[in-house]
Amino acid sequence: MKSTLAGVAALAAIALALTGCSGDGGSGDSGGSAKLEMQTNFGATDPSLKVLTEITEKYEADHPDVQIELVPSTDTYEADMKVRLASGDVPDIWATHGWSLLRYSQFLEPLDTQPWAKNFNEALAPAMKNDEGQFFALPIDTDVAGIMYNRDVLEANGIDPASVKSWDDFDAALKTLKDAGVIPISSSGKDSWFAGNITDFIGSGDFTEEQFEGFKDGTFDEAGYAEILDNVAAWQKAGYFNPDYSAATTDDLGRALAEGKTGFIFVQNYLAATALGFNPDANIGYMPIPSKEGEPFLVGGEGRAYGVAKDGEHKEEALDYIAFLAEPENESKLASSIGGIPGLTDATSDLGVLTESYETFVKPGDYPLMPYFDRVYLPNGIWDTMVTTTDGVITGQMSPEDATKQMKSSYDSLQK
Repeated sequence: MKSTLAGVAALAAIALALTGCSGDGGSGDSGGSAKLEMQTNFGATDPSLKVLTEITEKYEADHPDVQIELVPSTDTYEADMKVRLASGDVPDIWATHGWSLLRYSQFLEPLDTQPWAKNFNEALAPAMKNDEGQFFALPIDTDVAGIMYNRDVLEANGIDPASVKSWDDFDAALKTLKDAGVIPISSSGKDSWFAGNITDFIGSGDFTEEQFEGFKDGTFDEAGYAEILDNVAAWQKAGYFNPDYSAATTDDLGRALAEGKTGFIFVQNYLAATALGFNPDANIGYMPIPSKEGEPFLVGGEGRAYGVAKDGEHKEEALDYIAFLAEPENESKLASSIGGIPGLTDATSDLGVLTESYETFVKPGDYPLMPYFDRVYLPNGIWDTMVTTTDGVITGQMSPEDATKQMKSSYDSLQK
């Protein structure tokens, strides 16, 4: 597995984000009259959208000539953004969902000269900065993720997350949960990024250094990728996935996690806020992902981040609003609502129920932080194929072999 000192160092750097200090930032007179569109990439019922709305209303109260239209996300957000950018229909501000540098930087205003940029968390530099030191989005949180779980459910069944080191250990835990009448893994074919997360998370650490370099150089490792899908198919055959997989929504998964009806979900930590909305006393956490190539690992990098259109009609107003979001109080509220570590070092985050996982798995720096597989080792545009092929395996409509062939075909065509 690609386990480098840089990965461990990144976790150590992330820990600094929980130490607050004073900093600059703020909003000035925007001048003129402007209505800005902000693609939030938050679902309509996402608690974080409510927090963003409250912060935005404060900004608008101080800037009556500026209106920010906060647009909720759909499950076609990524595809929609591709179409809009290609056609020149560019939002004033949009969520870059991990791609501010590699995909969107040509459309975005560099932000490294903004007053608040001095507080940029350098743990994000490998994912967000180019060779000139420029970055193109305000990082709301630093994405550190693993496999979310219900702590009470695992404890009741004698499963210690810290002891799950290999896929054999994980499979044993899944069987224990199923035998106890608990859904081992929950995912969603409706909000289909959950399915893509499974292969993406596993792929981030299930290959050798040589295999990773091959993916970057144009060689799709069919055998290695098929092995990941073989695991998924085995879980499907064993009945480990939620019966309502095809119809389940993000809210359904959050409720299942909160109510102890499921054990594990491959998802970033934002689902904690959804779960706590159903059960404020839910005892949940996240753990490192097992690996067949070495020690368990965490995945992450750029989390929630917002960029400003470089050629936008209201660019100055957008930059002023972004500076308002970057103020320590606002950045802290947003990062806390997501359940993440702030992307700026002058902000702090109340990790709440996730504090124990952070203290155990992140703060000591013992587990490497691996970049998302698709963002570094696969060509731009392949995510949708990763989602649909994983979904096909989970529903039993595709074999791992056929799904892998489809992935390779998409990989090869996108390389051209």
